[in-house]
Amino acid sequence: MDEQDVLAGAAFDTLAVRAGTRRTQEGEHSEAIFATSSYVFANAAEAAARFAGEQPGNVYSRYTNPTVRMFEERIAALEGGEDACATASGMAAILATCMAHLRAGDHVVCSRDVFGTTVNLFGKVLARFGVETTFVPLTDLAAWEAALRPNTRLLFLESPSNPLCEVADLAAVAALARRQGALFVVDNCFCTPALQRPLALGADLVVHSATKYLDGQGRCLGGVVVGPRALLEEVRVFLRTAGPSLSPFNAWVFLKGLETLRLRMEAHSANALALARWLTEQPEVERVHYAGLPDHPGHELAARQQRAFGGVLSFEVRGGRAEAWRVIDQTRLLSLTANLGDAKTTIVHPATTTHGRLTEEERRAAGIGQNLIRIAVGLEDVADICLDLRRALDAL
Repeated sequence: MDEQDVLAGAAFDTLAVRAGTRRTQEGEHSEAIFATSSYVFANAAEAAARFAGEQPGNVYSRYTNPTVRMFEERIAALEGGEDACATASGMAAILATCMAHLRAGDHVVCSRDVFGTTVNLFGKVLARFGVETTFVPLTDLAAWEAALRPNTRLLFLESPSNPLCEVADLAAVAALARRQGALFVVDNCFCTPALQRPLALGADLVVHSATKYLDGQGRCLGGVVVGPRALLEEVRVFLRTAGPSLSPFNAWVFLKGLETLRLRMEAHSANALALARWLTEQPEVERVHYAGLPDHPGHELAARQQRAFGGVLSFEVRGGRAEAWRVIDQTRLLSLTANLGDAKTTIVHPATTTHGRLTEEERRAAGIGQNLIRIAVGLEDVADICLDLRRALDAL
């Protein structure tokens, strides 16, 4: 019995540190980086058998790579999925899922409260290939049901949403998808499996931008799709053919990130809750969007289906774009960048960055005003974060 055999039924933190680990004959303790594009075969017959899929083993790193495979197995274990397919970015994970399971003439229902690039992927890119998408409010179950058509093949959402932190009833949407015979895909980037496991709530597939919390320090790009092997077969075919594959080095970075995932997510969540409470007390702030606050519409639901409320929040300052920009520009500790999930706290103006390619009408429908600021709360002392924002708010 080897190390992997004893992990069945192991706790989350044990899986985060050890799941998927495979050692070479050298006996390395840290996972090895297999920095190779191709693999040498013992003879021509073995090469032919590998390429034909008749013999297990690596063929080319666009297809499979041992370091990437370790990452896939570890995140699958953490999400409670049978398998996973790693990709070059989070958007590549969403694209691969769509290319594997959609075709011209199909219909998608997607929450309008998603990352701006996701809106463009469904609403513009896939539309060019005959896939139509209806966008609905994340929390309006009646709107989800009304949007279903005979040709609806996929329901997609992220919860909590970016940037308003709205919360979807995952089990209820999953039930709609099952009745429709459609796939239900959840972007679990904001929570990660440390806080939420959508597969256990009825989702068919989970996607991540590993760039965010799975890494945890803003070092590199990557993505992953997690779910049943049967649903991932066509995803692998697409990856093998189109090539948006994860690099071995990035996979190794993500393996190291997963080792501390729960600890970091709990710390991010605690800091975000403290900051959200503090922001509600500031006279320059009109509204704070964070599911950890008792007056948030999704508070009770989030408390049921999440272990904590996550590290991302947003707030509206009194005024408009000029006031929001002034606050952002006056911060000195916070990093002005659109990324999130970093140990360093980041601040951004969604209407002109992450959701800047949406029309003003689309932004209004999603509730993204010009006075909205998003903060991904990092691991600094929260008192210092509050002090930096207090100085910034003083500029109004």
